[in-house]
Amino acid sequence: MYNSAIKVLKMLEEHGFKAYIVGGFVRDLIINRKSSDIDICTNAKPKEIKEIFKNVILKKEQYGSVTLVINQVTFEITTFRKDLKYENNRLPVKIKYINSLQEDLKRRDFTMNTICMDSNGNIIDMLNAKADLENKIIKTVGPARVKLSEDSLRILRAIRFSTILDFDLDKDLIKYIVKYKKLLRKLSYYRKKEELDKIFSSPNKKKGINLLIELDLLDDLDIMRLNRVQITKDAIGIWTQLNVDKKYSFTNNELEQMKQIRIVSKLDKIDNFVLYQYGLYVCTVACEIRKEDTKNIAKNYMKLPIKNKNEINISAMEICNILSLKPSMLINEIFKDLEKQIINKQIINEKKNIEEYIIKKYKKI
Repeated sequence: MYNSAIKVLKMLEEHGFKAYIVGGFVRDLIINRKSSDIDICTNAKPKEIKEIFKNVILKKEQYGSVTLVINQVTFEITTFRKDLKYENNRLPVKIKYINSLQEDLKRRDFTMNTICMDSNGNIIDMLNAKADLENKIIKTVGPARVKLSEDSLRILRAIRFSTILDFDLDKDLIKYIVKYKKLLRKLSYYRKKEELDKIFSSPNKKKGINLLIELDLLDDLDIMRLNRVQITKDAIGIWTQLNVDKKYSFTNNELEQMKQIRIVSKLDKIDNFVLYQYGLYVCTVACEIRKEDTKNIAKNYMKLPIKNKNEINISAMEICNILSLKPSMLINEIFKDLEKQIINKQIINEKKNIEEYIIKKYKKI
């Protein structure tokens, strides 16, 4: 990924443009943290970038940003710019292309995201961001009141970075997060969920959740139950307890998982058949919510004689032949019965044992 990024920089330079790796990748490199993506900034304009690279997508051309896929790696390339006007405290609606890296960096959110790297691997720190990394503090580029009023998503980004990096928030940043927190109500639930997902998924999620509570953001985010949830390893366990399915945007798979977790978490006990029915993941999350030991859940799941119906050692056609029946709903009922018998170890999952059980119980039918 890094080598591909350097190749992109050099290609831009060969065509007479300036280009740098900027933001998270360089920041994470300095603090010895793995990074999964690379952003590039350049004074080349989107159409000029497209003339150099074949695999360019101009989906955000109006913001001076393009997507490039090279060597199966995706890069976001942004033209040096000034954001002249913001709309709805979120997106710049008027920009101006410029030729200055330093001016481009001044429009960014936090100082720690302004460190750059050139094509020779040299670190460029124009806004003294290294000092903030050393002090483990998150500061806005310029006045916090301006940055947060321009783009309210930066409130959640600040908390997300504080969570995943285990950094502290600057006092001025805290002051204006509290002052401008109501701007979060205008932010789309989709964007809010993106940031909250990252906070709830972090190994350091407890810090992020505490920040959301301490900064009094729950009402403005419509997650009032957060101060009463049992913290789980996965974000879906936290979302399950928040009961915001109708407000926030969830996938069908997430909605189904939350539905099942709620069912299991309210049962008297999570026995082997419940474990078989709902699976290890759902039962583990439900167990966490119930404040029960998850080790036994994992052990019991591994000991299950079957994990799904397809593992039952007999086919539907074989059952039909044994009972001289045509395919019907009765076959489904027989399989349901076999699942219970095998899970509860009343019969062994071997064809001979299963056939004997079917003949004894269903032959007369």
